[in-house]
Formats: sequence, structure tokens, C-alpha cells
Amino acid sequence: MTLLTVWDENAPATPVLETTDPERIRETLAGLGARFSRWDIKPLPENATQDQVLDIYRAEIDGVLETEGYTLVDVVQLQRGEGPEWEKTASEARQKFLSEHQHDDDEDRYFASGSGVFYLRALGKVHAVFCEAGDLISVPANTTHWFDMGTTPEYVSVRFFHDDDGWVGHFTGSTIAEGFATYDELAARRRELVGA
Repeated sequence: MTLLTVWDENAPATPVLETTDPERIRETLAGLGARFSRWDIKPLPENATQDQVLDIYRAEIDGVLETEGYTLVDVVQLQRGEGPEWEKTASEARQKFLSEHQHDDDEDRYFASGSGVFYLRALGKVHAVFCEAGDLISVPANTTHWFDMGTTPEYVSVRFFHDDDGWVGHFTGSTIAEGFATYDELAARRRELVGA
């Protein structure tokens, strides 16, 4: 279940909106120029390769390429592991994206498995989108945002780019991300809402 939580950017303790309604999520994000949609989830083989993931979702990916004009698609995945080496890798990966940044290009991500939270800061508000498997989100170019994959990340994500440079972040230096609910806190809230 996708969860959208919105706060005033200066009041991170009190949400002004909290919804799991896909249409409300889509409409709210559209007001920021962001796109949100859902694809049918398809089973992935264990330890799927990039080519396997791309082949499984070929029709959906081709549709995005055609409508949005992307020229590069790849797959990024982080599989849960154990031990200090995995913990170090997971922590470093998480820290890279936790600071507020923006891109010259749209940032489109499809979650083939797992989950993560995109935080979009726009119009005086912070919009946290807890994405799960089946979600496709597009953060518009030059929108300040950050991403939290949680303290025990595990996901497979398809990424779309307009050029071969791939992911290039321009960090704002702001510490705003430190004041808002984390992935783990939003995951707990999501479980409360579904009664699980």
C-alpha cells in the first residue's frame, strides 16, 4: 500500500495530509508536476540480473520510453544481507541519497520489488511518497528531494534517464531531511493504517 504524507516544510511533526488512496496520491503529486502510476507486479527470479528484470517489464518500459523520451534504462538493486560488510554497504548507499538534492533531469523509478520513500520539497511543503512494489514515480527535474531506503534496505528498481550520464545529484546543503519522519517511521505508520 502506497502512503503519501504531506507536511508544511516548517512543521514536520504534524501532517496536513495522509492518504493511501492512489487517485488522491496521483492528483496531489500532479500538482507538483510529478507523475505517479502503478504497474502489475510480475514475479522476479531470485537474484534476478538487470537483463532479466528489463525483459520481464519490457512492454511497460517501452511504453515509458516512448511517452517520455528516455534513452537509458538500468536496474539498481540492493539485496538484504548480513554482517558488517553488508551493514557498511547499506549504510553508505542510504547516506548518499538522504541529503536534499536535485537533478537536471526527471528522476523516474519503478519499484519491481521492495520499497523506499521519496521526499519532494515544493510549494512550501514536504511530500513523502512511501513507494512499494508496483509503483512508478517521476520526480520532475530541478525539484529538491531526498530518498530514504531504510536501515535494512532491500529493493529492485528500474531507473530511466534522458542521457548517458545517469544519476547526477546537485546537493543543496540543507539539513531539512533530518527533521522529517524516516523510512522506518513511515513504514511503521503504514503498518498501523493497514492493521498489520
